[in-house]
Amino acid sequence: MSADGSQHARRVGAAPPLENGDRLPRCEFERRYDAAAHLKKAELIEGIVHVPSPVRAESHAQPNNAIATWLGVYSAQTPRVSALDNATVRLDQDNEPQPDALLRIAAAAGGHSRLSADDYIEGAPELVAEIAASSASYDLHAKLNAYRRNGVLEYIVWRPQDSALDWFTLQDGEYQPMAPNAAGVLESERFPGLRLAVNSLLAGDVAAVLRELQQGLDSAAHAEFIAGLGA
Repeated sequence: MSADGSQHARRVGAAPPLENGDRLPRCEFERRYDAAAHLKKAELIEGIVHVPSPVRAESHAQPNNAIATWLGVYSAQTPRVSALDNATVRLDQDNEPQPDALLRIAAAAGGHSRLSADDYIEGAPELVAEIAASSASYDLHAKLNAYRRNGVLEYIVWRPQDSALDWFTLQDGEYQPMAPNAAGVLESERFPGLRLAVNSLLAGDVAAVLRELQQGLDSAAHAEFIAGLGA
């Protein structure tokens, strides 16, 4: 091993463990997270480390897959828009979340976030989605405030245990909840054509969710959006 490699190994080996509830600056959080090879997910929210419990199947993994599928299909038909699953986001010096899913516009097309030299997202994605246990979750409190303050334009929180979904849109620096139309459908303000059949999603009918989404993808508004991105 080279001298540089040995120094790097000693530096990583000397990193203290990353513990739930630690108060750390972002640079130290990243140092400890990099050294904790056993951890699959850890987040820094308002300067406090959050290490989630093991992921349960029906209350988190399955809903997460449904949301990721929905966003993935949208991005597949929307050039210069990317859907990512569990990607680390450097929001600011006190916040480095790892959202369950997100949708971002490429920086070259006017998006607010960018990819760093070491392949992390820096800045606020246009849309973030989280799977939360309940309304008591930090997803609807500390994390919501961090996303709001950093300019995430739309924030979706699905609470499977409560059979509820909240979709917030940023207006004048504050999150306002969106209300579904008479058919129970929500549509993104930032991503035309991104339609969500809420009741179908809550019922686990992903096929119905994708049928509604396809109607949005076939709309004139979606075509105009693509043209505006220069795609």
